[in-house]
Amino acid sequence: MTAFDELMAYQRQTEALAQIAGRLGWDQETVMPRGAAEQRAEELAAIESVLHARRTDPRIAEWLSHAEAPDEIGARALELIARSYHRNAAVPAELAAEIARATSRAQGIWAEARATEDVGHFLPILTRVIDLIRQKGQALAQAGFGAGDPYDALLDDYEPEATAATIGAMFDRMRPRLVALRERILSRPAPDVLTGHFPRETQLRMARTLAGAFGYDWDRGRLDLAVHPFSSGSGNDVRITTRVDESDPFNCFYSTIHEVGHAAYEQAIRQDFLLTPLGAGVSMGVHESQSRIYENQLARSAPFTGWLHGQMRAAFGDFGVDNADRFHAVVNAVRPGFIRTESDEVQYNLHIMMRFDLERDLIAGRLDPADLEEAWNARFLADFGQAVEKPSDGVLQDVHWSVGLFGYFPTYALGNVYAGCLHRALRADIPELDAALGRGEAHVATAWLAEKVQRHGGLYPPARLIRQVCGFDPDESPLLDYLEDKFGALYDL
Repeated sequence: MTAFDELMAYQRQTEALAQIAGRLGWDQETVMPRGAAEQRAEELAAIESVLHARRTDPRIAEWLSHAEAPDEIGARALELIARSYHRNAAVPAELAAEIARATSRAQGIWAEARATEDVGHFLPILTRVIDLIRQKGQALAQAGFGAGDPYDALLDDYEPEATAATIGAMFDRMRPRLVALRERILSRPAPDVLTGHFPRETQLRMARTLAGAFGYDWDRGRLDLAVHPFSSGSGNDVRITTRVDESDPFNCFYSTIHEVGHAAYEQAIRQDFLLTPLGAGVSMGVHESQSRIYENQLARSAPFTGWLHGQMRAAFGDFGVDNADRFHAVVNAVRPGFIRTESDEVQYNLHIMMRFDLERDLIAGRLDPADLEEAWNARFLADFGQAVEKPSDGVLQDVHWSVGLFGYFPTYALGNVYAGCLHRALRADIPELDAALGRGEAHVATAWLAEKVQRHGGLYPPARLIRQVCGFDPDESPLLDYLEDKFGALYDL
């Protein structure tokens, strides 16, 4: 075997072990007994130690120095392996294992604290996680990642080539138009509010129907319940979760469609890329672009909600919204609210901007974890004009910081920006899109996304991928134009 062949065979085993670790995480959030939390933390720490040792094995450097890529795909694989090797080598093995152990514990403590509205119960483990992630960011920065900035070094894990400065500048350009649009909308009469009882099992049956309409492959996936919906896995084992509120079926339906966007990306990646560095989505921003375009530009469009209205009447009977136009307005209602995952398209990015600023301050040491709740509440009042009354509506609503995902939040807004670019290109390529969506045939759009974006996995860097699909560099203007056009029509602005 050549050095390239030996390296790729070694990498295949590493990727397989990483999938096993991911499956343990899925199990923890769905069906694991509560009493197993401490044992699971040790299990995850153990497998993380094994993975870290493999990812920093000196043989990788030796193979890289001798490997010759046979083609563009091989060259990209070597680039990603080298990047991963140097990033992992910069983080001490003991630190990597302790992060895995602490975040596993923190996840369960966060869920308990959220359920009991007890920030104090969560604060000690959160403080520990933040300290460990700071150490990781500093170690990466000292190794040259993120141009020496710890937060940028963490961000680079989720969105290669992005920086806090460029994202912050983009957010500064987006914020005035988003705030102005929100204020104009909130000055108009609010649409109807969906009321009634929507049984759990009926919602879950419809969720499965919707997942199938968007191309989810049930032979390689499954749907379960979780506190915080997520997608897990890649290739031929990609699992999604949702949640059910019997007074709000949209929570279940749109969470499901959102996670199908993530899952369909992983399922569509070329089979010959599986268990290689190219066998997963290239970045969290691109990943989020798939879930957001599925959920918003497609599933919240007037043609698709017209079809969904008929499906809901068939499933639930007369639920109080008697025509498709009113239903479209209800689905896209813009209202004051606290919860990011339940936020409308207009306000969603404002939630992300707030979290972006707070987590940068946490990593930089400008904000003490003990003061996070107060800082969150003050910022939310300033940005949204509402006083947070309970932690589950505020600092405890998201799981991300408990599991160490610092640098992750801004990729949600980047995903929206990428989705805006892709939506413009999609409509230019498929002029009959609305007719297909009106028949519930979302697969017309998702097949285009699979061919243009998803099948490539990690082959192309994020900005290059968007540029070659859309014909222009990633830019926030298509998203903002789409929002102003859509909500201007809905609210007669």
